[in-house]
Amino acid sequence: MLSPEISVEVKNLTRKFGDFTAVDNISFEVYRGEVFGFLGPNGAGKSTTIRMLCGIIPPTSGTGTVGGIRLGKDKLKIKSIIGYMSQKFSLYEDLTAIENLDFFSGVYPIPRNERLSRITEALEISGLADRKDHLTGTLSGGLKQRLALACSLLHRPEILFLDEPTAGVDPLSRRNFWELIYELSESGVTVFVTTHYMDEAEHCDRIAFISNGKLIKTDSPEKLKQASGKLLEIECKDWLKAIKLLSDHEDDIGESALFGTKIHISANPDYADKVKTLMTSSGCELISIKEVTPSLEDIFVSLLKPEST
Repeated sequence: MLSPEISVEVKNLTRKFGDFTAVDNISFEVYRGEVFGFLGPNGAGKSTTIRMLCGIIPPTSGTGTVGGIRLGKDKLKIKSIIGYMSQKFSLYEDLTAIENLDFFSGVYPIPRNERLSRITEALEISGLADRKDHLTGTLSGGLKQRLALACSLLHRPEILFLDEPTAGVDPLSRRNFWELIYELSESGVTVFVTTHYMDEAEHCDRIAFISNGKLIKTDSPEKLKQASGKLLEIECKDWLKAIKLLSDHEDDIGESALFGTKIHISANPDYADKVKTLMTSSGCELISIKEVTPSLEDIFVSLLKPEST
């Protein structure tokens, strides 16, 4: 079986701003056609990593390649094969959708005689053909998001970098946007995306957790969950009382955290009887207790917990 083709490769990449280390000696690979998720809290180093890979800022040390091109060697060539969409869409609100696309088609190295066909293609891919003459400022957040994506696809990039692309848009727009991402991935485009949403991370082929500039763990969502074992999930009538009780006994039964109105305990499932006894003796009415596979949110909280104490 042939090895997958590498689209992005990073080795010991570091970026410092004075005495502050924003990205600290990270290494990873992203494969062609893969949807690669980059997860981490605000200030973790996600955006700084993307900016280095896009050639916007140079690394302090370390090496990397994007589409086989070494970082710092040919910025223009890297920019010709990548698409970049930031959290704050770089759109002109007083232009129509098609006028924005026309403007960006002139920014990219697209032959003049191909611009109209590329714009038409981008409108079709993003589902904006019927909104092309609408002023961008009148479009909803979800439609602006799709227009920004369309602008980043005009030059048919091999690799697409999306930095928190769904922040601030409604759930339906997020879902529609991710359908576009899957279609792009299936066509062979590599998608490198940062996100805060755990449900989005579930649909990435692989995800990398980053915190305080350090890469903590990288794997597929399924393998990460399998490696984390099982949790106890508790449902009770007075969950506020229960979480306080369980938090006071973490040394005996393990760490607990609220997930909606349910409680997850990172204890050995064999501790179920111990938890039941504690709840009953303290007057907490238990509705159910069961063994569950941890969610990515459970894993995320667990990985960050040592650094937050």
